Amino acid sequence: MLREDSLVLPFLFDDLDIRGSIVQINDAWRAMTAQRGYTPAVRAVLGELTAVTAIMSANLKQPGRLTFQMQGHGPLSLMVVDCTEALNLRGYAKTDEAVGDRELGGLIGDGHLQLTLDVAGLDQPYQSLVPVEGNTVAAIFEHYLAQSEQQPAALWLVANGDTAAGLFLQKLPDADLRDPDGWARVTSLAATVKPDELRSLPPEDVLARLFHEETVRVFTPRPVLHRWPADPEKVKSMLRALGREELESVLEAQGVVEIHDDMSNHTYRFDADAIHELFAAPDAPPTQH
Repeated sequence: MLREDSLVLPFLFDDLDIRGSIVQINDAWRAMTAQRGYTPAVRAVLGELTAVTAIMSANLKQPGRLTFQMQGHGPLSLMVVDCTEALNLRGYAKTDEAVGDRELGGLIGDGHLQLTLDVAGLDQPYQSLVPVEGNTVAAIFEHYLAQSEQQPAALWLVANGDTAAGLFLQKLPDADLRDPDGWARVTSLAATVKPDELRSLPPEDVLARLFHEETVRVFTPRPVLHRWPADPEKVKSMLRALGREELESVLEAQGVVEIHDDMSNHTYRFDADAIHELFAAPDAPPTQH
């Protein structure tokens, strides 16, 4: 039976000064990828990027909108995941050819990772651009966090068609003072987690299995969402801006004007009658020539 909950569960090793999170995205992940037609390999890496985006969004010191874009010259040319401060996710992957089972390095090729953080009150979003270094999504983000936050981090990520999940650990500044062996011990225990456990067990059960000899403080879980309703009025405004002449040429060639919103996964179709109605509306601009 498929699980319907999607959440991020933060936790802290009080005695060790090490923090962590478990994310399990179930219904939101299935809604985000519905009818996309991704191959298992693409679905897996996009799911891993989605899981780590949710974790990092939940851990932001200043709540904001976080977007990760991974772009390269391989057959998987682009992945984008966008997450609001309410942990409302959306995203997609763009492939240039049929993608079989490959590792991330073979999928992305020579590429880069871009972070965009939009925080209320800032004149413009913060952006960071780094090379893709690592052959897994987890390795890429471990390297990124070590460079950007100057603190070691460890990630275990897994995704299939039903669930995107992850376990995150980060060493805080006083960890070695609290227990010089703590980081090595906790990461060794975390490395025993099995993909099926991370996907299917309740997060509290995962923590109990991995760290039953440690003192773990669990915080209130936060729900993860995929709620991006269709916005036909926005699309109609865009079509009006293109002009009637342009749209009629598309109608003549294809019989219908079709717009797909890749990020929110909505398709809008306009036949000849709908286009006529669009420009017959009282607020429609004059026909362009």
